[in-house]
Amino acid sequence: MEKITLGPSDLRVSRLSLGCMRMAGLDLEAAKEVIQTSLDLGINFFDHADIYGGGQSERIFGQAIKELGIKREAIILQSKCGIRRGFFDFSKDYILQSVDGILERLQTDYLDVLVLHRPDTLFEPEEVAEAFKALKASGKVRHFGLSNVNPYQIELLQSYLDEPLLANQLQLSLAHTPMIDAGLQVNMLTEGGVNRDGGVLEYCRLKNITIQTWSPFLISLDKGTFFGHPDYEALNKTLEELANEKGVSPEAIAIAWILRHPAKMQAIIGSMKPERLKNIAKACDIHLTREEWYKLYLSAGNFLP
Repeated sequence: MEKITLGPSDLRVSRLSLGCMRMAGLDLEAAKEVIQTSLDLGINFFDHADIYGGGQSERIFGQAIKELGIKREAIILQSKCGIRRGFFDFSKDYILQSVDGILERLQTDYLDVLVLHRPDTLFEPEEVAEAFKALKASGKVRHFGLSNVNPYQIELLQSYLDEPLLANQLQLSLAHTPMIDAGLQVNMLTEGGVNRDGGVLEYCRLKNITIQTWSPFLISLDKGTFFGHPDYEALNKTLEELANEKGVSPEAIAIAWILRHPAKMQAIIGSMKPERLKNIAKACDIHLTREEWYKLYLSAGNFLP
């Protein structure tokens, strides 16, 4: 599997990351199979969060890695913190406390990347910087990133840090494209032309911040995925046509659409089914033409000026 450099670091990460949110629903043997399948496919990057399964996803993963005998240096571990029940918390004490819990559950001495999980509007950048500095000095965290933040939120925190932020996790799928729409419909009185994120796509490219795309098949939390959805018949038809033409699954085409973007995004895949992971991984062997990429974009209900 192709690897890219995560932001301005020396980390070489797989284009696909296994998102471990649903691992809490697996028993240990099933978790081991999912992890081993991922490694066999060339996935070396695993994304966690302290809230996934109330910590159970990290706990199962940590035990599975131990029983599989996988060397720590063979994988790249990322976890997130900052979401609490009913509020966000980027306080120094909470960040430090969260990391200690994450490391214990994952049965590891360090995280390769710690990501702050969604923006906390009450955060004090000085306090976050102190937490990051302490974690770095102790060896508990090697690199840092953010999620679901706009350019000025990144700039604000970055101005207090001694090292660059590597990643920004953002929602992107064929049915959720606001950061692409705004760049195509500049200065237009259209719904898609509304700049909702301050140009975060272009900003991350300029600053060499890797965009990690989450929920790559999702319309929205209430509508679910676009596969088989009555509002996305045209998209599903196009996905099927391209999938049949290239001998892969529609899921692989949907991921190839994300990977085709020159921003060199990393797609976070949340499936806990080994066979589905194998099908999705074939996306890395597909290069969509411009015509195919835009055909998918238009069939999802978008338009070009």
